[in-house]
Parts: sequence; structure tokens; C-alpha cells
Amino acid sequence: MNDHIPLGHDARADVPTEEGVREVAPDVAYIRTAIVNVVFLGAPGIGPWVLVDAGLPGTGGLIVRAAERRFGEGVAPSAILLTHGHFDHVGALEALLEQWQVPVYAHPLERPYLDGRAAYPPPDPSVGGGLIASLSRFFPRMPIDIRPHLQRLPASGDIPFLDGWRWLHTPGHTPGHVSLWRDTDRLLLAADAVITTRQESAYAALTQEPQMHGPPAYFTQDWKAAQASVVELVALKPEVILPGHGHAMRGEQMRDALQRLADEFEQYALPSHGKYVETPARVDDGSAYEPVDAHEEEATA
Repeated sequence: MNDHIPLGHDARADVPTEEGVREVAPDVAYIRTAIVNVVFLGAPGIGPWVLVDAGLPGTGGLIVRAAERRFGEGVAPSAILLTHGHFDHVGALEALLEQWQVPVYAHPLERPYLDGRAAYPPPDPSVGGGLIASLSRFFPRMPIDIRPHLQRLPASGDIPFLDGWRWLHTPGHTPGHVSLWRDTDRLLLAADAVITTRQESAYAALTQEPQMHGPPAYFTQDWKAAQASVVELVALKPEVILPGHGHAMRGEQMRDALQRLADEFEQYALPSHGKYVETPARVDDGSAYEPVDAHEEEATA
């Protein structure tokens, strides 16, 4: 990874609301839980809503309070959708499920990390880039077990309870990583396939200085797949990107930066060295890891 692709503050696509969330569309809003975004999909007072991802451990109360301010006290989501199972995206999930007895949808390739069977590969602090990358060796990677709630995302690409949205398999950061897309306004929830801050750096993650960036390098398992996922997202020509890390961004400047990231992925995203740069990894038993063909496993899942 070298240099960065800057994004001007005028490309920001989010507006703070009285409810304490940042609104991207009347039915799309998010909060930032320290270093990661949690998204609320659904219009307040109109029909069902869905929570996308579950933030860091200990942020369950923050998420519930934001949801109650937006949708009303006691109005639970119809479902929780996970873009992937890393600790910063499922940290409050078990606490939320104690309060909200709802289904949790995820891609089948993420299931081993959500039903207690397998841990993620060890993070790779050698990719460099800042303090968060250096500290990643200490991040939790063991699976959670939410089997009573866990459901597969429909193979059709539809998203339960959300008309007009579809999920896209965007592997690389993890085998079953998904992004969400809505054609009507070309709104992309990119999760960690593409982010708008340099997540390896604690300073950048805290200040949220906008820049187009590939997936967080210290946790990315398959760089070839990650690059292919960026190319797939570029082809959508999104009007707005809401990432898992960083601010929502919109417009031509954002699309130009995304295109540049895809065209020059090796310069702007791929680490110059690292344990998974040449050989992708997948944990089978919580300790050993080996390459896996994600498409083959997906077909048999």
C-alpha cells in the first residue's frame, strides 16, 4: 500500500439528524461505534426496519438507544443482517439478541464463524500502516454461536423485509463478505469491501479524514478476491457509498476515486508484504488455515 486517494469533504453524503444518527436517505441512516458503522435500513414509522451489523463489543446500549430514537421505543428490527463476522461487526450481537429475538441473516460462507465451528485466520500486523494494524494481533477472532437465530441470505439475492435491496457476494476481506445495493438511487452499502478511511491507522480511524481505501488490510484473507470485488462494485457506478468504516460519500468525485482504486489496486490497496498477499487463508479448526475456493464451497453450502 502506498499513498492514498483523497476525497474532499464536499463529497460527504451524510447529514446529522435530531435522533443522533447520520442520515444518507430518508430510510438509510447510520451511527459510528468508535471505529465501525452500524446501519439502520427502513423509514421511521413506515413498515419494517433492518439492522446491518452490530458494532464493537459493549456498544449494544448505544445501538438500542439510537434505534429507539429513530423508530420508537420497543420497536425491534425485523431482522439483523451481517455483512461478515469480524469482531467489530458482531461485537454487540449477542447482547442485542437478548433484547431483540429476531433472525440474523448472513452468507453461508460466514456460517462457521457464527455457529461456533471455526475462528478467522490470525490477523496480519505485518501489513503496516499504523497503530490499529500493529495491535490487530490482539483482536478477537474466535467464533460466536448464534445458531438459534442464524439464517442464510436467500440465494435469489433478495433481502428479507427490504423491498428494492439486494445483497452482493463481495469476498476477499472474508469468504462470505456481502455488500448491499439498491438500484433506485444507486446506493451501495459496501461494508469492508471498500472503505473511506485508512483503517490501519488509529489517527485516521478517529479523525475520519475521507479517502478511498481498500478493505482493512490486517484482516483481509484473500487479496485476489478482494480486488475482484472492488472491480465488481465499480461496475455498479454507485451514486452513494456507505462503508463499514468512514463517512458515506457521493457523486462524481467518489466514483472517480473508486475507479482509481480498482485500476491501481496494487498501489493503493495491496500490501507490499504480508502472510496472505500471495496465499489466501481460511481457518478450519480455529488454529490451522489453508487456501479455499470460495466459489466451490458456496456452491455446496
